[in-house]
Amino acid sequence: MGKARNLMVSTDAIDADDLPDIVDVVMEMGRSDEGPSPPPSVLDPRQTSLPTHLEKLAERARDYVEAASSANTRRAYAADWKHFCAWCRRQSFDPSRPDPQTVGLYITAQASGTGRDKKAVATIERRLSSLTWNYTQRGQPLDRKDRHIATVMAGIRNKHAAPPRQKEAILPEDLTAMLETLDRGTLRGLRDRAMLLLGFAGGLRRSEIVALDVGRDQTEDGRGWIQILDKGMLVSLRGKTGWREVEVGHGSSDATCPVVAVQTWLKLARIAHGPLFRRVTGQGKAVGADRLNDQEVARLVKRTALAAGVRGDLSEGERAKLFAGHSLRAGLASSAEVDERYVQKQLGHASAEMTRRYQRRRDRFRVNLTKASGL
Repeated sequence: MGKARNLMVSTDAIDADDLPDIVDVVMEMGRSDEGPSPPPSVLDPRQTSLPTHLEKLAERARDYVEAASSANTRRAYAADWKHFCAWCRRQSFDPSRPDPQTVGLYITAQASGTGRDKKAVATIERRLSSLTWNYTQRGQPLDRKDRHIATVMAGIRNKHAAPPRQKEAILPEDLTAMLETLDRGTLRGLRDRAMLLLGFAGGLRRSEIVALDVGRDQTEDGRGWIQILDKGMLVSLRGKTGWREVEVGHGSSDATCPVVAVQTWLKLARIAHGPLFRRVTGQGKAVGADRLNDQEVARLVKRTALAAGVRGDLSEGERAKLFAGHSLRAGLASSAEVDERYVQKQLGHASAEMTRRYQRRRDRFRVNLTKASGL
C-alpha cells in the first residue's frame, strides 16, 4: 500500500455501541464479504427538484428505505461512517469516494492501535459492513474483495481474532430468583415480571419485547402483537427476515407463568390498546402512554441478576459484564430439553448452527467420546 507512510495509527475514540441487533446481523452473515444487503437509494425531495405530485411519493419511498433496517442498525451505521470520516480528515484522505487503499489503511489502524484505540475483530467487521452500506447508498459501491481490503482483513482475523464473548445464560433457577427481587405490589414490578417471563419463554430479543402491541395494527411503530388463547399466548413478530409466530405456553404454576404475568399486567395497568410494555411513573403507580426503550430490558436483566446473586462466585464488576437482554434468549436455548428444531424455530434462527451458539451449557459432556472410543 503506497499510502502506508501517511498512516497515523492513533485514532480518536468515537465509538458506536455494539448493539445486539448488529451482533445478530454479523453472526447471521458469518464470514460473508458482501455484508448485509443495503436498501436501494431513492430520490431525496429535499435535495432533488421534483414535480409537486412526486414529492409525497418520494417521501414515502424514503420511509420505506428506513423501514428496511432497524433503528439500531441505522444508528450504528451512521456512527461508524462518522468515525471513518473523522479518521480520513486527520490523515488528509478524501472519504467521499470508495478507495480500497484508504479503507485498508483504516481497518489496519483499528486493529493496530493501543488501549481503547485498538478494536476487536468483530467491531472492525461491523465497521467495514457500515462503510459498504454507506457507499452503496451514495451510488459508489465499495469493492470489499479488493486485495487492499480482503487480504488485510484476512490477516487481521488470523492475528487478532479471539473467541466470542457471549452473555451469560439466565437459567430457570436464576430467573426464579430474579423474579423474587421484584415488588409484586407495584405496577413497575408487575411489568418487569411480565417482561422477564415473556422474554425468556418466547426467546425474544430485547427489541422484540418492547415492540409488541396489545393487538394487531394498533400503533405505527409496533412490530408485533400478542393473542391470549386457551392453551397459551401467540406472539406475532416482524423481524429481519419477515413475520414469524412464537408460541408461549402456560407455565407449571401461576408464579412462573408468562401468560398469567402478562394478563395480570394488562389488567392492573388497565391497558387495552397500544404498546404492551410502557413507562411507569409516579413512584410506580401510574402507567404512561409511551413505549419502553429496549435498553430498559437490558438494564432490567442486569439489575435483577445482580440483586438475585446470580453467578455469586464472581466479583460484582465481573458479574455486571455478564448479563444483558440476550441472556434471556440464551437461557431458553440452554435449558429447553427438547429437539433442537423447536428451539431454532422459537428463536427465529435460519440455521441450527446459529441456535447452537446460544446453547451455552446444554450439550456439554452429554456425549463422552473418550469412553465411546474405548478409553
